[in-house]
Amino acid sequence: MSATSGTAAAAEQAGPEQIGQRRRLIIIGALLLGMLLAALDQTIVATALPTIAGDLHGLSHLSWVVTAYLLASTVSTPLWGKLGDLYGRKTFFQASIVIFLIGSALAGLSQTMLQLIAFRAVQGIGGGGLLTGAQTIVADVVPARDRGRYQGLFGSVFGVTSVLGPLIGGFFVDNLSWRWVFYVNLPIGAVALAVVAAVLPGHLRRAPHKIDYLGTVLLAGAATSLVLLTSLGGTTYAWASTPIYLMAAGAVVCGALFIWAESRAAEPVVPLHLFRNRVFSASSAVGFVVGFAMFGAIAYLPQYMQIVKGVSPTLSGLRLLPLMAGLLTTSIISGRLVSRWGRYRIFPIIGTAVMTVGLYLLSHLGVDTSVWLSSLYMLVLGAGIGMSLQVLVVAVQNSVSYADLGSATGGATFFRSIGGSFGTATFGAVFSNVLAGNLVASLKGLSLPHGVTAASGASPAVLAHLPPAIHLGYITGYAESLQTVFLFATPFGVLAFLLSWTIKDIPLRTTAGQPDPADTLAPTARPTIRTSDQEMERALTRLLGREKRREVYARLVTTAGIGSSPRAAWLLLRVGQHPEMSRRDLAGLLSLSDVELERRLTELVATGYVRALRPDLDQPIPLTEAGQRAFDALFQARQQSIARLAHDWEPERHPGLVSLVDRLTHQLAASGETPGPDLDHPGAGAVAGAGAEPRD
Repeated sequence: MSATSGTAAAAEQAGPEQIGQRRRLIIIGALLLGMLLAALDQTIVATALPTIAGDLHGLSHLSWVVTAYLLASTVSTPLWGKLGDLYGRKTFFQASIVIFLIGSALAGLSQTMLQLIAFRAVQGIGGGGLLTGAQTIVADVVPARDRGRYQGLFGSVFGVTSVLGPLIGGFFVDNLSWRWVFYVNLPIGAVALAVVAAVLPGHLRRAPHKIDYLGTVLLAGAATSLVLLTSLGGTTYAWASTPIYLMAAGAVVCGALFIWAESRAAEPVVPLHLFRNRVFSASSAVGFVVGFAMFGAIAYLPQYMQIVKGVSPTLSGLRLLPLMAGLLTTSIISGRLVSRWGRYRIFPIIGTAVMTVGLYLLSHLGVDTSVWLSSLYMLVLGAGIGMSLQVLVVAVQNSVSYADLGSATGGATFFRSIGGSFGTATFGAVFSNVLAGNLVASLKGLSLPHGVTAASGASPAVLAHLPPAIHLGYITGYAESLQTVFLFATPFGVLAFLLSWTIKDIPLRTTAGQPDPADTLAPTARPTIRTSDQEMERALTRLLGREKRREVYARLVTTAGIGSSPRAAWLLLRVGQHPEMSRRDLAGLLSLSDVELERRLTELVATGYVRALRPDLDQPIPLTEAGQRAFDALFQARQQSIARLAHDWEPERHPGLVSLVDRLTHQLAASGETPGPDLDHPGAGAVAGAGAEPRD
């Protein structure tokens, strides 16, 4: 196709706003801070939970400190994504930071467990917007050729926070107060808010949507009713009581209405037709159970470390590292092997089997279990979870049509997130229901001191001062209750293993083999909300970012059949994309001096592609007819090379995909920052991508 100035201008409007490198780095830093807040908050609380339960006298409702955040974050994420697309991402990203900070401040001030749970839900609502906004804004401010690099950077935030979160939480509890687990968000969030307000462009890309408000409300109602039912049944209320019956009825009614609403919604939260796809159904079910096991374990293992083993909160965070190490290692390795082999089915099968073994091993944790043995048990569980975590998303993306790519990806991660909410609540319900009986049996007639009960619990500091006989009886009953929790979870692992066999192994599409780093490195629950175009753009830019620039332009020169060097072809594409731009402005866009641009234009003049240049630097660079034909041929060759990466999706059947390829071609051809000295090193082109200047 011919790329005229009109089409170029239209494409540029659809692409990222022209932003200087320094400003872009500041924006990325602010977005990373926002994502850090939400990702860190899902793990930093873990090691503070035993002390929180003791101080607020709410051991029986402890799981809700985690569940409230996860549930609110999961349910609100689709709304944040679509509202940002409709009305402006900057405004809603700022709003999510403000809501998150309000929730953090109030959570730190909480005086009762009920207050803390409510304010954690407020935090979760803001957290959903932080995660969604940070990752969608990147596409608005970063050129296509650089996005793969930043996607990896954003994904690594999850890996870092999964390791540092428990350690930081333990440090605050030991040296300050558990309240600082929440207060620490305030200065970080304030900096992020100020930077976003100052430097983020106000007019970012927008997209039309029809928001499924009814479906969102009904889903929240059904999920909350079920989680309340499992959490409060048998503890706060008897199973055969009116409140429990009302919760069960609410879950059934909201669930039925949700299915009805989704069947009629223009853009449903969970499109029902996806469940006719066997791979989607099986992967979503397995993902639900993996999230169930993962968050249940993360929430209750610090209880074992601090209450049963009597270690400090900081040390308990260190002892969680084997779980995270196993999870992150196998997650990264399995992602790379899937990309290399083009097959994925074996990984969730092995992963869920290993996860099940890990859950069973954890059911043997007792008072006398050694540190090395408990570390081995956690390593096994983490390895199993990591091997299954992001492969499920790859399987789903590989099995659906292009029209369903975005909704299917979001659905798969959504069920993993919901599984985390249910897992934490269910683990808490099982623990609360067996703790009282186990304490009575292990204390053998001894009485707990005033203020310490099975329902209220006690902080590790209070338990350490109990008489030796009572202390031993308490931690023995506590350990037996935790054993029951993990034993209860083991059959769910078996169920996930059986379900994983139903996942069909379909030859891998090129783009489906490029898992999102945030899915690969994120043990935190995080529903992915992207349209099909956004999901494909993410995958294509990762693939294009790995190209070696000189090879790309050498190939384009050969394909286009023009007589120039790869470096001259690079410059010709930039000149053709900006036909009305003066030489002075183009030099600034390409980060070149006026003299350097003049020198590089010499070859284009010599080959007859550019007319002889006038001394006036404020004049545009005139292409000859031969130059325009060469530019068109180069542009078409570049477009064809991008289209080949998406050929598995049958672009001819999807106008949106054709438009996406055209837009990416314009963005890649129009981008023109020259590389720095570090790009002289071997392999640097794989990082910088296809849009930068090739080295001869």
